[in-house]
Amino acid sequence: MKTLLSVVVALLVVAVIAGGAVMFLSREEATVPIEQGYGPNPTLPPPNPTLIPTVHVAEATPWPQGTMPTAAQGLRVNEFAGKLDHPRWLHVLPNGDVLVAESNAPPKPDEGFSVRGFFMDLFQSQAGAQVPSANRLSLLRDQDGDGVAETRTEFLTGLFSPFGMTLLEGKLYVANTDAVIAFPYQDGATEITAPAEKIVDLPAGRNHHWTKDVIASQDGTKLFATVGSNSNVGENGMDEEVDRAAVLEIDLATRATRLFASGLRNPNGLSWNPETGALWVIVNERDEIGSDLVPDYMTSVKDGGFYGWPYSYFGQHVDTRPQPPRPDLVEKAIVPDYALGPHTASLGLTFNTGQLFGEQYRNGAFVGQHGSWNRMPRSGYKVIFVPFADGKPSGPPQDILTGFLSTDDKAYGRPVGVAIDRTGALLVADDVGNKIWRVVPSTAAVSGP
Repeated sequence: MKTLLSVVVALLVVAVIAGGAVMFLSREEATVPIEQGYGPNPTLPPPNPTLIPTVHVAEATPWPQGTMPTAAQGLRVNEFAGKLDHPRWLHVLPNGDVLVAESNAPPKPDEGFSVRGFFMDLFQSQAGAQVPSANRLSLLRDQDGDGVAETRTEFLTGLFSPFGMTLLEGKLYVANTDAVIAFPYQDGATEITAPAEKIVDLPAGRNHHWTKDVIASQDGTKLFATVGSNSNVGENGMDEEVDRAAVLEIDLATRATRLFASGLRNPNGLSWNPETGALWVIVNERDEIGSDLVPDYMTSVKDGGFYGWPYSYFGQHVDTRPQPPRPDLVEKAIVPDYALGPHTASLGLTFNTGQLFGEQYRNGAFVGQHGSWNRMPRSGYKVIFVPFADGKPSGPPQDILTGFLSTDDKAYGRPVGVAIDRTGALLVADDVGNKIWRVVPSTAAVSGP
C-alpha cells in the first residue's frame, strides 16, 4: 500500500508540473483571511490535513532590468548591492561596512530515495533554493555615503553554509551549519585570512533546517545560537532532535553549551529588544495541516521556556501527529508573543534602534518574510514592520517592501535577513534576486542623517 501511494503521489505531482511552474497539489486552500493570522491572538481554525499536501511554489525569475520592490508610502528603496550569490544574512560592522553571508544548504547525506524527498528538492529548485552554497562572507562598503556599495571583497571564504554573525571584543563569530567559529577582526579590514577557531559544535547531519543564527549576550560573556528541527513534526524520531528546535546558550569562558529554550521548530533572527533587554527570535512553524495553520511567530525567549513543538502549537493547541503524545509538555507550552501569518516563512528580525525612520518606527521590529511554499493563496514575500510600545507589539503589521511577486505569479525575489545600517536605513537581503535592498524615508538625504 505504501509503495502504491508513493506511485500515485508521484504521478499526481508530475501531472501538475508544466512549463516549469509547480502548482498546488490539492483543492485545499485558506478559509481565514491572512490578516487574521497575525497578532497576539491569531485565528486558528481546525487542522485540515490532506492526503497530498498543498504545494504552491512561485517560480524564481530574475528581476527585469530597471525593476525593484515597491516601498510603502513615505519610503523609498534602492539597490544597495547586486550580483550576489544567494545572499541570506546581514551584519553591519561598527565602521559601517556590511557583511553578507552568501550561503545555502549543505549537501545532504545519502539517505536513499524517497518520493517526498525527490519532489521537495524539485519544488525548492523551482523556488530558487537549490543553488550550491558559495560558503563565504562578502564585505560591502559604501565609500561615498550615497546608499550604494561601491566596493565588494571576499571577506571570509571556505566556510560551511554560514549564516549568523556577531562581533564581540575583537572577534567575529560565525555560525556555520555545524559549528560556531571565530576569527580575529580589525576595524576597517576588507578580508580575514587567519584560520578559524572552533568555539563549539552545533547539531548537524540530516539538516532538515540548516540555518544557524548567533548573537552575543549583552554582557559579552555568552553567545546564543539557534538550531532548527530535523523534521517537520518529529517524524524522523525525537532522537534526531537532541538540542534542536532550540536556542542554545554558549558560555565563552568554558565553551559549555546548554539548552536555553526549546520547542521552537525553526528559530532564526535573534535580536535584543531595546526597551526590555529581552532576547527575541522568529520561528517558522510546521506544515501540512492546511493553508491556515500554523502561523509563524516572533516571541521573547524565556530561559527554560518550552514553546510547543512538535506536540502543540501556539500554546496548548495539540498536534496529533507526533507519537507518543506528551501532554506534560503541552501543558507548559508558552504562547508566543506575536503571530506572523501562516506559512510566511518569516526569517529576518531586527529592532529599529536608529533615528532615521522617525518616532512612529522607534523600537519596532522589521521582519523579512521569505514566502510560502504550501499555502493557497501565497503568503509572505515581503518585509513588514510591527510597532512596539513599552517593549511589546502594539498593533497590526505594516507592509514596508512588497512587489517581490510578479503579476504573472513569478518570484522576482524573496527577502530574508534584515539589518539597520549605520545611518539608520533598513537593509534587506534578497536571496532569489541576489541583491541587497536599502529602504529609507522619502525625505531622507542621500547620504543619511
